[in-house]
Amino acid sequence: MLLTAAVLLIAGACSKDEPSPSTTFVLVHGAWQGPYVWQYVKEGLEKKGHKVLVVELPAHGNDNTSPANVSMDSYRDKVIEAIHSTNGKVVLVGHSLAGMVISATAEKIPSRINKLVYLAAFIPVSGQNLLELASADAQSQLGPSLVPSADGLTLDIKSENRVAIFCQDGSETNKKLLIDNFRVEPAIPFGTPVSLTDAAFGKVAKYYIYTTEDKAIGIDLQKQMASAAGISKVYSVTSGHSPFLSTPDALTGILLDIVK
Repeated sequence: MLLTAAVLLIAGACSKDEPSPSTTFVLVHGAWQGPYVWQYVKEGLEKKGHKVLVVELPAHGNDNTSPANVSMDSYRDKVIEAIHSTNGKVVLVGHSLAGMVISATAEKIPSRINKLVYLAAFIPVSGQNLLELASADAQSQLGPSLVPSADGLTLDIKSENRVAIFCQDGSETNKKLLIDNFRVEPAIPFGTPVSLTDAAFGKVAKYYIYTTEDKAIGIDLQKQMASAAGISKVYSVTSGHSPFLSTPDALTGILLDIVK
């Protein structure tokens, strides 16, 4: 009996020292933004022993793809490429526009995705595009500030409204980060419908993180989309549209809770 007790004590001590299982997070930015927005969250997740891949969508960040050659499929394929670069299942997180992208990704490779996390993100029903969803948002301040290019290939946002819409609650440093990294947005993917099925997309576990002070995607629309998608596992962060900049620790904590 004494020997058995000793073995159990040693085993218990060892298990306390073991790190929690590592998760691979794949983080996808939204429209008018780039990989830079995830830097604080990436650091926080990696400090907890997790692996983090940040996707740079075509025509965003430092990618020089022409807006004329950008599509929802090219966004999806970029995410699939990132997932295929690692082993095992991933937790796929999409912000804003990227909600459309991660939905399309889950439809294509559901077996590689453990959890889908929507952060203030658009969630289509099958056959729906982003413009249809956004047109139902009575709370958003984005629509009146949009400036289409003459050729219809890009969408700009009035410079005086960018911070107020995307990061009104951020520090001056992070507001400057947003301004300095701002790029016009390819327009074509906004009108592209996403096709989803219960057999693929429907089988992946889904979570939604609400941003309660959001000026880009109103909280009412966020809740409507989560409800329509049957998502019952929801969280809230008191922030504007860019919690990875304004409240990164709170957002990181939620992501860690999701993978417990």
